[in-house]
Amino acid sequence: MTDAQNTLPETKNDEPVSDTTLKAKRKKALGFVALILIIAVILYAVWTVFFNHSVDTDNAYVGAETASITSMVTGQVEQVLVSDTQTVKKGQLLVRVDQRDAEIALATAKAELVKAQRQYKQTQANSSSLNSQIFVSDDAIHSAEAKVAEAKAEMDKAQDDLNRREKLSVSGAISKEELSTAQSALTTAKAVYASAQAGLAQAKSSQKAAQSNLAANEALIRGADENSTPDVLVAQAKLKQALLDLERTEIKAPFDGVVTRRNIQVGQRVAPGTVLMMVVPTSQLYVDANFKESQLEKVRPGQKAVLTSDLYGDSVEYHGTVQGFSGGTGSAFALIPAQNATGNWIKVVQRLPVRIKLDPKELAEHPLRVGLSMEAKVDLSSK
Repeated sequence: MTDAQNTLPETKNDEPVSDTTLKAKRKKALGFVALILIIAVILYAVWTVFFNHSVDTDNAYVGAETASITSMVTGQVEQVLVSDTQTVKKGQLLVRVDQRDAEIALATAKAELVKAQRQYKQTQANSSSLNSQIFVSDDAIHSAEAKVAEAKAEMDKAQDDLNRREKLSVSGAISKEELSTAQSALTTAKAVYASAQAGLAQAKSSQKAAQSNLAANEALIRGADENSTPDVLVAQAKLKQALLDLERTEIKAPFDGVVTRRNIQVGQRVAPGTVLMMVVPTSQLYVDANFKESQLEKVRPGQKAVLTSDLYGDSVEYHGTVQGFSGGTGSAFALIPAQNATGNWIKVVQRLPVRIKLDPKELAEHPLRVGLSMEAKVDLSSK
């Protein structure tokens, strides 16, 4: 019994000790958790303040403003001087179209220009001729007026003779034949006078016609010279068009780049708008980096970016500048846009293309091609 009695109080004394220990352990555990939370908050704050200055994505691809090489004239292809994958320089001859038709059109345009210039000179000469006609018509009018005056005098004389003979015929002093002769002379004088008046009117009409022709002729050349009349200007425009068509028979590279998708052969007939090949400007490439919409809060045009290519690996870095943002997400401009107005809709994080311009010098050292994969990281702290 003594042992049992001694044991019982010890058990009762252990219970308060266990509660105290448990409370201490619990307090210690809560303190440890609180310490972890405080450390996490501090680490997040440090990361936010000192390290959260960039966003990155591996959903990025190389792009370029490629040039479609098309024909501007109709004709048969005479030479094709490049092939796919060939590097070309700006102004390098790519394709030559048969020039004979263009040369004929050029010769025709030159002849039409010479003809228009000669017509201008002829118009000037016509003005001089019409001026001479006006001076001559003045003399003709004066001569006709003189004839009218002479005919009027003859008619008046014939009228006086007839009047005298009529008075004498009443008394029988002259014969009827003489009176008839006087009447005939008056009729003839009147006819001559009428003819003279008609001649005067014709001379005046001829002068007016010459004056009208001169005015019309002067209107064609007034304020112009041999190189500025309408007909000459039209001929000059046709000549320029013919020269341009002849120049366009030689199709040249618009910039430095690489030939791709060549689909033209010697002997093929082309028409304006026919696509012959494409040229990709290897020194003017850019990257479209598709960032998540949640990453774009602090991204701004002008910020610097560092990029790496799967072609060269992480050992080669490209430096670029953010140029801007696309007008919409990739799904918005898809052939069949996503239809979210459905009952089983699930939100999907969208990606917006961000255009990044690459450094031409770095591209020259490590060339890229359109469509290659890139990894892009934008420095949010840069301006």
